[in-house]
Amino acid sequence: MAVTFYWYPNCGTCKKAKKWLDGNGVDYETVHIVEHPPSESQLKDFIEKSNLPARKFFNTSGKKYRELGMKDKLKDANEDEMVSWLASDGMLIKRPIITDGKNITVGFKEAEFENTWK
Repeated sequence: MAVTFYWYPNCGTCKKAKKWLDGNGVDYETVHIVEHPPSESQLKDFIEKSNLPARKFFNTSGKKYRELGMKDKLKDANEDEMVSWLASDGMLIKRPIITDGKNITVGFKEAEFENTWK
């Protein structure tokens, strides 16, 4: 099963996820999430397939999130606004995002990876 692995190489969580994928023989293609962030249409598709609210796609522990005051902005934002912000800056996106076109995981939780990618 070939998957697309959106990651930021300096991200510790991404490195853990990559190590898990490599250790479990998962074939993947990497996409640098900052240099090539997902488009608005891709993000809408990810949100729909993940069954997660758009706000779960924000990297809430990131410097950019704090600098832009996203916590306050998200309170009154609709999904289209959130998707627009996410698509505008890959550093705002929680990572890694992994998808095979049907399934999607956001972040790295080993149990979730076991259930989805093994």
